[in-house]
Order: sequence, then structure tokens, then C-alpha cells
Amino acid sequence: MQAPTFLMAAGPHEKKMTDKDFLQQVAAIVGPNNILTDPAEMAPYLQDWRGRYTGSASCVVRPGNTEEVSGVLVLCIANDHPVVPQAGNTGLCGGAIASKSGDSVVINVSRMNGIREIDAVNGTMTVDAGCILQHVRDAADRQNLLFPMLLGSVGSCEVGGLVSTNAGGTGVLRYGNMRELVLGLEVVLPDGRIWNGLRALRKDNTGYDLKQLFIGAEGTLGIVTAAVLKLFPRVSASVSAMVALDSVSDAITLLQELRARLGNRVEAFEIMSAPQLAIVLKHMTQLRNPIAGNAPYYALIEIADSHSQQDLVMALEDVLGTALERGTIADATIAPDLAKATAIWDLRHNISESNKREGFTVSNDTSVPISRQSDFVARVHEKAKAAFPEAHVCFCGHIGDGNIHAIIVFPRSLYNSPEEFEAAASRANTIVHDASVALGGSISAEHGIGQMHLHRLPRYAAPVELDLMRTIKRALDPKWLMNPGKVITPD
Repeated sequence: MQAPTFLMAAGPHEKKMTDKDFLQQVAAIVGPNNILTDPAEMAPYLQDWRGRYTGSASCVVRPGNTEEVSGVLVLCIANDHPVVPQAGNTGLCGGAIASKSGDSVVINVSRMNGIREIDAVNGTMTVDAGCILQHVRDAADRQNLLFPMLLGSVGSCEVGGLVSTNAGGTGVLRYGNMRELVLGLEVVLPDGRIWNGLRALRKDNTGYDLKQLFIGAEGTLGIVTAAVLKLFPRVSASVSAMVALDSVSDAITLLQELRARLGNRVEAFEIMSAPQLAIVLKHMTQLRNPIAGNAPYYALIEIADSHSQQDLVMALEDVLGTALERGTIADATIAPDLAKATAIWDLRHNISESNKREGFTVSNDTSVPISRQSDFVARVHEKAKAAFPEAHVCFCGHIGDGNIHAIIVFPRSLYNSPEEFEAAASRANTIVHDASVALGGSISAEHGIGQMHLHRLPRYAAPVELDLMRTIKRALDPKWLMNPGKVITPD
């Protein structure tokens, strides 16, 4: 599908319109109530939820459908306005925040929140990019199906952002990240053309798999407007547990035992260090540690299947009992009901909010081979504590896929200015990233590059990788106007 002809880009010798005319043309496409120019109204769209990144823009546009996205995008590119695609704005790397130049147009897709189709037999759901994750999960549940993506911002993050950052969450161990959960996409390209790749096929080998270009591209190659999501049979029973551990290596051993004996019934396996748990309990006073005493690390476990609840409880008790006898774990508690299970997982899902309340947070999103996680944690802890003795050095995350988040929380009283904090954050990031890459890992597992790691990527990526990325970027966005200052630089 092509962009509407009356909105096609100006030719090379045509005069670009004035700012006033531009805003009027945008308003004509989306309606006057869906273009924001008042600073107070734009403010929530120009700052990330942690308050770390703030930008400015000429306007915020809230289109209601794919054709409106196309029309606005054509106008923006023709008039050299940088475009910042935005969905739920829950990212952690500043990838959906405009620069401070003031000439950007933020295109927020939150109004595009419809569920287009659910094919229960095919196990797929086609949704607009502005659909909130919780609504997607609820819609699947009503069909006795499951969309397994789950993370702390489930009530506010949107599908377009999840696709654009290749989000992970607690279900990656069993179901994979968004790259494994997306079957098809609809994308508006920088020139306004609409690529309809909404194919609900598990096998499709007709040429290049174009959707993979846009998954994880953070809006730098186009704007995702819809997606076909993969659904799974809803499990009829699940059981959660929390265990105390002396080390990361013990956690890895326990995970291996669980998977060897329970197979893919292991739904989630997360780890938290004692300092991280302490911060959560400090700020989320309604939560409790269900395990008496203290331990260096804790693992949160869920197993799920279509067996009876009692069968799952007995299976998990058997594995944990053996681990306790062998000394792999120090203690364990199995949630006796859904309320207690929810309370356990609330400890994990409130980490980001708790850290935000505690102080200035530098949250890293590295991954290393599962076998190297213990070395990674030891290296980072030693170097970070030596460099920042006043800070909390915490670890949490998805140990089953090697994605342990190293989080350094600085007291707010420690630095007198944002510049001082950013200098410390840069040092902290270098410690974590150097350790990860030295162990064969990556500097970003699921949060993306955004603007946080923009100038770090060349330090760790091979020149040929950067060259390939720039070649793709220039082919699709020759003016370099799609989400500039994110992921990759022109040189």
C-alpha cells in the first residue's frame, strides 16, 4: 500500500512549508485534538519514566490508524523533521525520547490499541502497536490461550515498544523473547509506504525475513503499526517457589536439575541478590520475604503445565528436597496458593520502581553465556564496589538465558549535578560492559541501545557489524531522520 497521493513528499525543487503550515497539515490528518503543541501537554511524552532523559519537540502526534501514521511520516520527512516513534514510553535506554533540538515530531501510537483478529485454531492474535501488554494477555486468556510475554510494566508497556526493543521478560526461558513471539508485522517505512507483512505463518521462506529488520531496531528503520503474535495453550496449573542460595553457581546447578527432571515445564527462573531484595522490601512495605533468615541470593521459580496442581507441587517438592539434601540450596518455600505466588513474583516485578525510589540507578542489561554468569557477577561486584563504595551493587534477572542485570544504585546525595552523576554512570557502565564482553557476552540483551549506549556500541561491536547496520539504515532512511541519535550514528 502506498501513502495517500495528496501527502507524498515534496520534490527536490519544491519549497518546504512553514512550521505553521506543517502543523496545520498534520492536524488535518489526525484531527486537531491529536496534535499537541502546548509544553505542558507534551511534557509526559518528552521524558522517560525514570526521569533520566528529557527532550523537546515541535509537536506530539497521536495517530489513530496506519494510514494516518503514513501521512504524518511523509510530511515529516519531506520537511526534514526528525521523527521519534513512541509507544508506551516505558523503556530504560531513552530510545523513545526526542533530542533537545526542538524540531522533532514524536509519533505516539497509543491510540492505535485495537485487537484486529484472534485466530484460536491458528494460535495467533493480530494487534495494533498501541495495545497494552496486559490487554493482549487478557484477550488471549478469554480464548483459553496464553500470550507469555510478562514484565514489570505489563500494565503500561505497548506492543510497538516491545517489538521495537525485542523485549524479553520473565517468560523467555520457556517461550523466548519478542523475536520468537512475532510472526508478522505491519510497518510504515520512512518514505510513507506501508509494508503489510501481517502473515500468521510459522513457516514462510519466501525471500528475506524482513520483519527481523524491524524487531529490535528501536524505530530507526520505520514505525511498527501492528503485529501478529504467537499464542500458546493456556496452562491449567502452576506453582511458584522461592529458594535461598549461597552463590550464582548454585543457582545454575539448581536450574539444570529442574530442567533435567521437569523439562519445559520450567516457566520462569529468576535470581535476586540480597541487596536488591532489601531495596524492594524497603520501598514496597506491603511485601515480605517468605524465607526466614538471610542469604546472598534468592531464586524465584515457576513451573507450569496442564497436569494437576498437586502433581506440580509434588514434582517441585521432589526436586527442591533433593537440592536441599545436596546443599545446592539453603532453604525454600513453595507458595500454597495463587495469592502467595503473586506475592513472590511481586518482589521481582517491583525492582525497577523500588530502585528508582532508592536513588540514581544505573541498570545494565548485559548477557553472557549461562556457564560464565558466576564469573561475571564476581568481576562486576569486585570492581564496582571498589569504584563506588557508597553505592548498592545489585543483581537480578533471567539466569536461564544469561541475562543477569547488574544494577548500581547511587544515593541521591552523592552527586551535586546531573553531569556528575552521568560521569559516574559512564564509569559504572564501562565496568559492567567490559566484564560482559570479556566473557563472550553482549552489552544489551533486551533493553536495547537507545541513546544510553549509542556511543558505547562502537567500543564493543566489530567494524563490519557497524558498517552493515549503517548500510541498512541508509537504504531505508537516507535522510537519517528516523529516531536519530539512537542505536547507530552516521559515522
